[in-house]
Amino acid sequence: MMGSIRNFWRDESGVTAIEYGLIAGLLSVVIIAAVTAAGGNLNAIFSVVCNKLKTAVTSGGGTSVACPA
Repeated sequence: MMGSIRNFWRDESGVTAIEYGLIAGLLSVVIIAAVTAAGGNLNAIFSVVCNKLKTAVTSGGGTSVACPA
């Protein structure tokens, strides 16, 4: 019985799994934060691109297009 308890106490395989779980959780938080921060910037970038294309099309004699809000 004491041998089983000693083996259980010395077993570190569960510790490795916990460490990998913590790393995966931290990475997911970082990814979510990066995507959230980039989301607003992407919307602004696409608005600029759409307005530039709209200006180019109308100055070339084409039909105006509507940019999504």
